[in-house]
Amino acid sequence: MVFRPSVLCPVDFSTASRGALRYGAAIAQHFQAKLSVLTVNDPLVAEAAAIRLGRDWLPQDSRRELQRFLDDTFGGRAPVDDVELLVETGKPAPEILRVAAAGRHDLIVMSSHGLTGIRKMFFGTTTERVLRETHVPVLVTPPDDPGPLTLERIAAAIGRILVPVDLSTATPRQVRIARGLAEALRAPLLLAHVTEPIRFPGSPEISLSDVERQRRTRAEAELESLAAAMRPGVDVEIASVFGDPPEELARLARERQAGLIVMGLHASPGGGPRMGSVTYRVLTLTRTLVLALPPVSSPDAGPAAAPTGATAGA
Repeated sequence: MVFRPSVLCPVDFSTASRGALRYGAAIAQHFQAKLSVLTVNDPLVAEAAAIRLGRDWLPQDSRRELQRFLDDTFGGRAPVDDVELLVETGKPAPEILRVAAAGRHDLIVMSSHGLTGIRKMFFGTTTERVLRETHVPVLVTPPDDPGPLTLERIAAAIGRILVPVDLSTATPRQVRIARGLAEALRAPLLLAHVTEPIRFPGSPEISLSDVERQRRTRAEAELESLAAAMRPGVDVEIASVFGDPPEELARLARERQAGLIVMGLHASPGGGPRMGSVTYRVLTLTRTLVLALPPVSSPDAGPAAAPTGATAGA
């Protein structure tokens, strides 16, 4: 059975979301999948429009604007055979998450930044909240990336795939997905681990150099083990660095010319919101595609696990 992932692409009619839409369409076209294009109207604007123009005016106008945006983006041609236009009202992040779950979408593609104002979503805080709470993988595109027209052009632009791992129980799945992507895109992998400094508040003079050396030595051994387990034909390198994770990952992406970062989003203790902030900080520090992978332990994460193998070509 051929898996065809369903792609959800939220847009706010900005140039940044136009680039994300091109990525979403290229992925949907490659898999002959459905592309859902979503815009979210502000509740206050919707209420004002309902009073002045009738309750149906804003949804209908938004749908027309979505169609114009789609036509302008793709020169009047349909980017895929199955395109769904969705108009919702509410807070952007909760609506994106609700629509993704209700429609059983397998991938969300959105820009890291957009525009503010009437009927426009502020993607900065929206993207971070989506990353914190999503049960669906999220491909986040840089705001200044115009986007490709085909998956082949994505592959040509990737160059190298950076895979930051924390060597937790989530690492094998993350590496497996990245390995499949590397095979499908014919791109080399860079497995990286950042050892954070141990800090004692109020005692900066305490020396922990021996402990930190031991931590880095263990990390390097585990990275080498992960690299050795790769299937033949995958070009893989390792990097063990020390410092602030987002800063070091942005530096690695820049210096090693990584066009895609595959990161895990881990649940916080006690079942609270996922820590999307590290991923989002990486997004603010680099202009690189980021594929964020939520954990699969959630009971609501059914469709989230599905696209990994298909997207990865496994």
